[in-house]
Formats: sequence, structure tokens, C-alpha cells
Amino acid sequence: MKEKNEKLKNEFWLRPAFQNNSTKWKYLMKKTTTTSTKSLTLFFFLLVVSLLFFAGWFDLAKYTSHFYKKVAAPTIQPQILEFPLDCSAWNQSNKCPINYPTSYKPLNPNNSTCPEYFRWIHEDLKPWKETGITREMLEKGKRNAHFRLIILDGKIYVEKYNTKKFIQTRHLYTMYGIVQLLRWYPGKLPNLEIMFDTDDRPVIRSKDYRKPNSGPPPLFRYCSDWHSLDIVFPDWSFWGWAETNIRPWRSVIKEVKEGNKRTKWKDRVPFAYWKGNPHVSPIRKDLMKCNITDKQNFHTLLYVQDWDDQSKKGFKESDLANQCNHRYKIYVEGWAWSVSEKYILACDSPTLYIKPHYHDFFMRGMIPQQHYWPIRENNKCGSLNFAVQWGNNHTHKAEAIGKAGSDFIHEDMKMEYVFDYIFHLLNEYAKLLKFEPKIPSEAVEICSESLACTSQGIWRKFMEEGLEKSPSYTNPCTLPPPYEPQEIKSFVEQKIKATQQVEAWENEFWSNLNNKQLL
Repeated sequence: MKEKNEKLKNEFWLRPAFQNNSTKWKYLMKKTTTTSTKSLTLFFFLLVVSLLFFAGWFDLAKYTSHFYKKVAAPTIQPQILEFPLDCSAWNQSNKCPINYPTSYKPLNPNNSTCPEYFRWIHEDLKPWKETGITREMLEKGKRNAHFRLIILDGKIYVEKYNTKKFIQTRHLYTMYGIVQLLRWYPGKLPNLEIMFDTDDRPVIRSKDYRKPNSGPPPLFRYCSDWHSLDIVFPDWSFWGWAETNIRPWRSVIKEVKEGNKRTKWKDRVPFAYWKGNPHVSPIRKDLMKCNITDKQNFHTLLYVQDWDDQSKKGFKESDLANQCNHRYKIYVEGWAWSVSEKYILACDSPTLYIKPHYHDFFMRGMIPQQHYWPIRENNKCGSLNFAVQWGNNHTHKAEAIGKAGSDFIHEDMKMEYVFDYIFHLLNEYAKLLKFEPKIPSEAVEICSESLACTSQGIWRKFMEEGLEKSPSYTNPCTLPPPYEPQEIKSFVEQKIKATQQVEAWENEFWSNLNNKQLL
């Protein structure tokens, strides 16, 4: 205290009038020292109490004679502007409205890393990593494309090709999805041109482009396989599939989640369930041989889905939220990959996944025994039978597999991540372009109004339901880096080993059963 007083004295009190050793000075020093000591003690006491109060450790209401109530600072909620469809403006001018924001500033930062399956974006674009994408390469894809889509200065233009027949309204909902992406992240997408094929099976065979500088065409579609270079893109049904009464993803995934709560997994029917159109592929026709009959029981319940009949009945028997009543769900491909995949995986029941030939944009991130149960293609009935019996004898493990697969769909596949996947895919694609995008003479501008306001009935209803009325609250998630060669090798080997282990269990099961029957 003495040193502190000396310091204070030197800095403030020792002015010329008091720089002598007079009696007056000694008196003032004595008085000042006493007063300053009391003042400092009081000051520090009040300081400590104030700090404790603001930290929430000290409640003044307990020590004051009047009632004291802490009032929280008001939370200011920013006003979110919405931009609904403006069909009146479209009907008057046949021009896209210009009232929607062309840029935005997110309210909340996003420091999260995208899910692991986003890393496959780098793999899908690897064929053009060294050479880039030239105008010549792009144009080679035209012969297989249904449309060319151009993004230029924040607007979207489409040139449709009538050389190929469109399947239902896949192309319209795909275009609509990209339009919603621009509404979700206005001003964030670069200029680009893409060719899009809405058919099922991939067509860009890697064996045709093995020579140096062969220049494979970059063609976007909904699925690919390990022998093809087609670039996978989220399918149209994320914004609705009107022909089958399947609502946009935000709505349908919420309904399925509620449907999951109706019946606990252990209380569900202890059989494997599938419902679909068996006439689209030989593998599905073969699956129907596994159905339960008076003479055989493979623990499967298989039903034919007649979409024409369902349409006449108002789709009352095809509600996805009401199809999560069985312990096990079967996934089998159709003509190629099947849209049904994500809905089947979302049911909280283990998906018995018949060996696929194709992949969509997210399935490569899922792991056997963790997210689904692998089923042999060449012995479906026996493999399905074993899977159900194994699950019913290992209920905790089976339920955990179903929950992990379902969580993957509900969390890593929520609509925000679907948009982020497309955002990063298109951004990484645009970085490879070696030419300046341009608008062809036959191209027309599209927007939400040009697509939705010209549609009728359920087609328009689903577009209105899938409309993004406001920009995103956040930035896109951060794209993870490409796989290192050893990483991707280890990841693929992990999936192979998990599948082989299941097959070994199955072989052992049937071998033991046969031995018992021989005894």
C-alpha cells in the first residue's frame, strides 16, 4: 500500500505547491492517506460486487430492502423478407420478375464442414481436372442431353432438345430445383453451362475415353456407375414427383419422421417389406419369387405397385409415411437406380440393400452393417431370409443399423445439404470451364414464375410448396478436400470387407442348418 500511495503521489499529488516538507503538507498527507484508503477500499468492494452481479453470481434482490428484478436485454429478431410467386406479373408480361434479391448477406455464419459424401464431388469431376472443360467437350454431350442450362449474371436460361423424349416432368422439376438454388443463394453461383440428361442409365463410358486428350463430355444425370463418367446430380423428386403424388423433400421427410413415431421398431411386423413396380427390370421380377406363399416363407412381404390404379384411387394406398410399419425394408434397383432409395432408408428400419449396379450422389457415403444390410443379387431369397432371421435374433444391432441409416437421411440429407451439394458441384464444375458461357439463340430465361405459373393442378401445387421464398440464413457448408488415393482405397476396402463378413455369416448359417437336417 505504501508503494502504491507513493506512486499515486508522484503521479498526481506532488504538484509544486506541495513539494515542501511543511507541517501543512504532513497534515494533508495524513488526512489524504486515510481518506484515500477508505475510498479505495469502498471502490474495490463495489467493483467486486458489480462484477459478481453481472456474472450472475450475486443477486442484489436478496440484499436490498425493495424488490429487484433483473431484466434481460431484448432479443432483436431481424425481419425476414419473403418473395412469393408473382404470377400476376408473369401473366401480364411473360417476363421473370426482378424483385427478388440478386445478392444476400447471411444472418448467421456457417463454419460447419459438409458431410463426408460431398468428397465424391471431386471424384466425379476428376476426369477433367488436368485438361479442364472445353467448348468442344461440352458440345459432344448434346447428342445425349435433354436440355442445356446456362447461368449468366445470376439468371438462368434453358435450351431444350426435342431429339429425345422427355420422361414425365423430370426435366421441369430439375430446372425448378436449380432455380430454387439461386433463390436460396442469390448472387453466389458463377457463370456456367451444363448439359443434362434426365434418362435413367449412364451413357458416358469411361472405356471410350482412355486415350490422352480424348476429352469426355461432361454430362449431368441422376445416377452413374463405376464404368461411366456421367456426373451425378440430385434427382427431380426433391422438388416433388407429381405423377406419383410424392411431395417435395422438406414436406415428405417431415411426414416420414412423424410416421416413424407411430410404431416402435420392436413392435413392427418382423418381416421384410417391399412395394413397387416389378415390371421395369428383370431383377425386380426375380425378387417377386421370394414372396411368402403357402409353400415357402422367406420372411418377405412383397407387393405390386400399380401407379395407374393408384392415380385413380387418389394415391390413398401409396402414402410414404404409412409404409414404415415393418422391421425391415427392401431396396432393389429398377431400370437403373431408384428414386425410392431415400424414402426406404428414412424409415428407422434396417434397409436390406440388394447389391446395386448404380449409385446416386449420396449412397457412396453409406457403409454396410452401419447404415444398411447388404443382400446378394444372385441368391436374393436366401439372403433376405437370413437377414430377417439374423435381425430378429440380434434386435439391438438390427435396430441400431436402421436408426443409423435413417439418421443419415434425415440429417445429412436434409434439404439444406441437398442445396449445398448442388452449390459445390456447380462451383467446382465452373472452375474447370475453359470458355465463356453464352446464351444460345434458342434458349429462354426461366424462373419460378415461368415454370410454376404455367403449370396446373398438382404440378403447380408441388412447385408452390417447394418454392424458396427467402434466401438462406447461412452460407453453404465448407466443402471437404478430395480423397487421397490411399483414403479412397481404404474406404472402398472397408465396404467390401463389411459385405464379405455378412456373406460369411450367411454361408455359415445355411451350412449349419443343412448339417442339422442331415443328422
